[in-house]
Amino acid sequence: MRQILLLILLFVVGQWFVRALRRAQPQSRPGAQPGPNPQGGQGAWRASSGTGSAAGADAGAAAGNAQGALPEPMVRCAECGVHAPKSESVAMGSQSFCSHEHARAYAARHTGQGQNRAAR
Repeated sequence: MRQILLLILLFVVGQWFVRALRRAQPQSRPGAQPGPNPQGGQGAWRASSGTGSAAGADAGAAAGNAQGALPEPMVRCAECGVHAPKSESVAMGSQSFCSHEHARAYAARHTGQGQNRAAR
């Protein structure tokens, strides 16, 4: 008798769990925006900062589109060690840099060392 009651209880709990997952599924869909304010309460800050409402709408649309996209790979700057997105980095030879200034400084330092070694 206990086994039958246990099986019935497990069946009821299982059905409840499946229904709860189905109710939560539309909210976890990529591109779905939960709640009426997709900016997470930043609308008042944008209004007080002086930016236009069109810029806020564009930022919200971009955030919605970028939510489903894969993250961009990061590269390490050979000069300072800071990680920057690959699309914003500067590539020189096989090295990556966070800015043009660091690429020039790295090149100047390494070409200067090569000339010093040749002079010895």
